[in-house]
Amino acid sequence: MEFFEVEGGLALRGELQPQGAKNEALQVVSAVLLTDQPVTLHNLPNILDVNRLIELLEMLGVEVDHLGPGTVRFQARNIDLERLVEEPTQKLIAGLRGSVMILGPLLARYGRAYARQPGGDKIGRRRLDVHFQGFQMLGAELDFNPLNGKFQLYAPEGRLQGTYMLLEEASVTGTANLVMAACLAKGTTTLFNAACEPYVQQLCRLLTAMGARIQGIGSNLLTIEGMEALNGAEHTLLADMIEVGSFIGLAAMTQSEIRIKNADTAHLGLIPYTFRRLGIEIVEEGNDLLVPAQEICEIETNLDGSILTLADHTWPGLTPDLISVLLTVATQCKGTVLVHQKMFESRLFFTDKLIEMGAQIILCDPHRATVIGLARRFPLRGIHMTSPDIRAGVALLIAALSAQGTSRIFNIEQIDRGYQRIDQRLAALGARITRVQS
Repeated sequence: MEFFEVEGGLALRGELQPQGAKNEALQVVSAVLLTDQPVTLHNLPNILDVNRLIELLEMLGVEVDHLGPGTVRFQARNIDLERLVEEPTQKLIAGLRGSVMILGPLLARYGRAYARQPGGDKIGRRRLDVHFQGFQMLGAELDFNPLNGKFQLYAPEGRLQGTYMLLEEASVTGTANLVMAACLAKGTTTLFNAACEPYVQQLCRLLTAMGARIQGIGSNLLTIEGMEALNGAEHTLLADMIEVGSFIGLAAMTQSEIRIKNADTAHLGLIPYTFRRLGIEIVEEGNDLLVPAQEICEIETNLDGSILTLADHTWPGLTPDLISVLLTVATQCKGTVLVHQKMFESRLFFTDKLIEMGAQIILCDPHRATVIGLARRFPLRGIHMTSPDIRAGVALLIAALSAQGTSRIFNIEQIDRGYQRIDQRLAALGARITRVQS
């Protein structure tokens, strides 16, 4: 077991370049299963979740060549679907929620797929209904065993059939899975209420480069004309917007001047605006973001003087993956804010660690917390804590870097799942952070 030992209270300085987008990577790596031709991906993040998905593809027979840092060539010429039901493969799938996205490509190309209930962060109920309802509307038959969480999918005639469908929620992974499945279905598929996050747009652009015909990219209405086969392609991933937001929060919490290089600022949506509402200065310089060192950040109030509310929403609203970081930053700002996490009922439960560190937080219910910013009058103090999930883990790491004294953060595998060599990259800015083997 490893843990981070962090000496907090130090100002940092320097440049950080965000990794390739984790959520995009899980989609585009799964898409290589749609063709027997080579697909080369650039700017892939070297993180646990992506590496585990690549390992899963290798277990199925995909040829994987690492051509350089962040560049990997895949060729899915000889896939052995029977490997899906073997215990090592099943165990890997069970620990990786992103594994659900191999189902659409396999079902579309081979007419069948097997898997089990995937794992992932314990942040509340995370239904897969959108995926399976969509597969069934495309003509697949589903056999699910609730006792062991295993399921089988079949296309009765060996090929899915295009259709009209209205997604009951604008699920990012559900949209990605169904778009990939529809690319090889017979006829035309129309998806209403599709997710339109930049990562879904990027997946659609890769599929288009592979020969798919997709209309409405960037909107909530996608039309996919099914093809007999797809070709190979090259694709470069966007910068990870969640890591960009995490670095903004890091700079604000530690009163540091940090430049975020090549942040793909055109694809950040409301992220810079939301941090500015907490009083954080952010300067856009071309494709970079500069966060100057700032002693006091003052939270906005509404026009009538009432307390500001920050709430997540489907794109182009605020991404829920940054709620943990925003809440943590607000503890050291001046003023009060209500944080409303709508999507997951367990994501705010990490606030007990922040309260133990000295933050003033009222957890109103599983979805809402009121943060009374102390404006650094009472700095956070270092404690021992455990990372419950990827996003809360990095929020606690940011809190530890700003706190007085030494903190230990356990279960850091959760952080490694989403953040590439985070300890080494922060140490290069002057952070005192040590990865300890226990």
